[in-house]
Amino acid sequence: MRKRTEPVALEHERCAASGLSSGSAAAALDVDCRLKQNLRLAGKGPAEPRCTADAGMKRALGRRKSLWFRLRKILLCVLGLYVAIPFLIKLCPGIQAKLIFLNFVRVPYFIDLKKPQDQGLNHTCNYYLQPEEDVTIGVWHTVPAVWWKDAQGKDQMWYEDALASSHPIILYLHGNAGTRGGDHRVELYKVLSSLGYHVVTFDYRGWGDSVGTPSERGMTYDALYVFDWIKARSGDNPVYIWGHSLGTGVATNLVRRLCERETPPDALILESPFTNIREEAKSHPFSVIYRYFPGFDWFFLDPITSSGIKFANDENVKHISCSLLILHAEDDPVVPFQLGRKLYNIAAPSRSFRDFKVQFIPFHSDLGYRHKYIYKSPELPRILRNAENFSLFSWGERTKTVEPQGPTELQLSNQGQGDTSVPQPAMQQDGNFQRPQLRVEAF
Repeated sequence: MRKRTEPVALEHERCAASGLSSGSAAAALDVDCRLKQNLRLAGKGPAEPRCTADAGMKRALGRRKSLWFRLRKILLCVLGLYVAIPFLIKLCPGIQAKLIFLNFVRVPYFIDLKKPQDQGLNHTCNYYLQPEEDVTIGVWHTVPAVWWKDAQGKDQMWYEDALASSHPIILYLHGNAGTRGGDHRVELYKVLSSLGYHVVTFDYRGWGDSVGTPSERGMTYDALYVFDWIKARSGDNPVYIWGHSLGTGVATNLVRRLCERETPPDALILESPFTNIREEAKSHPFSVIYRYFPGFDWFFLDPITSSGIKFANDENVKHISCSLLILHAEDDPVVPFQLGRKLYNIAAPSRSFRDFKVQFIPFHSDLGYRHKYIYKSPELPRILRNAENFSLFSWGERTKTVEPQGPTELQLSNQGQGDTSVPQPAMQQDGNFQRPQLRVEAF
């Protein structure tokens, strides 16, 4: 740099010594300034791209650090929430009760439960009953489909009097979440009505438009009140109790109490049942992420028990003395099929059923009935007719499992006192519908 600036200095000296004019001196100074400016630009030129690249790298690293910081923050929040939830449930058992009942989930929304006609039930009447003070429950009564025309425009008194007809009655106890107007429930009412049954169903206290606070004791008492209300109007007509999912816990509680007071129903039907609420909660898909969490029982299951929620089907069936029919789909994702099978294995050898029929009917997973679509089975009418026949007489000895003989053939098994018949549908091509074999097990 020094060498390149020396000629400039010498040039100034020569200009001064030779007595150049002021104009020439000014021109020389301009040249000098331009040279210096060029030298500065020449020195800074290569550095600018390097600085720009460094700044770009710094910005990219900053963005990466910011993204990683945010991701780490989100992961820490999720982990903290994952760890906090068990402690929250343990400290507030009411949360677990809410999750079991799910009575705050009203599906479908925006339906008027006072108008069952809006759901296609034109032969249904809406009632309101009062089991206890400050408790009101909404009830639907669907008459047999053969009375569809006669039911048009009739009042509640006509529907109540209709219970004394010769048609059997089913008291349906629905599961958690939703209301008595749930889609799959309405479809079941239609199927049962078409088969000639009266269908009486209701929303437990705290569900739908029913007033009250949900609890196992309250739900059971509501069911008992409705059953007594039906019996007071039905005379000698057979009354069957059908429970689905969580409703199976209410159903066995109810039937156990009825048997203890020696007024059992004509039959008990359990659809997608479990053994007890602890085993069901442990097997529920929502519990998968916590199933192996240290202290799972203490955090999640003990609060259920401390809330007074048991729904002990496995204990109740040991004290039930009426015909029992269990329906369960093998692909049930909510209540595992194994729990229904286990309940059957507990009930079958029970002494309380020594004079009654116990049946377990599984539906193959290929049918896709899952947790709440068994009503779609074309074999359901046949199954119910047999359950109805079984409930009309007692058994001297229990029947064994009967092998299927054909789609319309009945296999008879003579065992001591009386004959037993179990229809066994086998594989049959019915139009475009393939009927897989149903395995009917009796003990």
